[in-house]
Amino acid sequence: MRILVTNDDGIHAPGLDACARIAQALSDDVWVVAPETDQSGVSHSLSLSDPLRLRQVEERRFAVKGTPTDCVIMAVRHLLKEGKPDLVLSGVNRGQNVAEDVGYSGTVAGAMEGTVLGIPSIALSQAFGFATRTAPPYTVAEHFGPGVVRTLLEEGMPAGILVNVNFPNRPVEEVRGVKVTAQGQRNQDLLRIDQRSDGRGNPYFWIAFEKRVFEPANGSDLHALDEGCISVTPLRLDMTDEPMMTRLAQVFRG
Repeated sequence: MRILVTNDDGIHAPGLDACARIAQALSDDVWVVAPETDQSGVSHSLSLSDPLRLRQVEERRFAVKGTPTDCVIMAVRHLLKEGKPDLVLSGVNRGQNVAEDVGYSGTVAGAMEGTVLGIPSIALSQAFGFATRTAPPYTVAEHFGPGVVRTLLEEGMPAGILVNVNFPNRPVEEVRGVKVTAQGQRNQDLLRIDQRSDGRGNPYFWIAFEKRVFEPANGSDLHALDEGCISVTPLRLDMTDEPMMTRLAQVFRG
């Protein structure tokens, strides 16, 4: 089995090495193609106005000056065009990718692009807390990751579906199992703009969240992580809302 590993945190990210080790537990044919620099939050963007620069770091390990989507396309259509991957693993991201994160995440987008290209694809992310912010516990992802990925492959992944896996911020021995979840939703009242001033008195801004507690919905990815469980969420490429499509068809019927 040929496995392509990518991420959005960049070629030097510790989580990328963790993802490669997860892949190596499943196969000895592992290729790493990741962004040259941190691409967190770029979502499913393509580099259309700038050329892609490809740099070989070592055997079967390459850096691309581009987005995670660019990396997957570069790997599948150029580096591995004579034998495309059987699986794409994207991650392990530094921080969870749940709820609205899914729409912004370059990690999820790497798996999304693999799915677009017809390859079973899984996004892997590791949650962290205040105490583990500088050094997320990738040991949790590495310990459970191969088993989760193997189970998903044995079950079979339908065309057009990717899987978003998030590992909780817990020691290995305190992880409380796996939960299959729906994409959650945060309280958007927590979203704010943090205004500051630079050394010359000019304003600049950060997008930030209020540090308040809210209760995530039962059955959601957020709730699973809060309970110390691994969250496994299947996502569809087809974002069509069929009930609304049916309603609009009646409204616009000539």
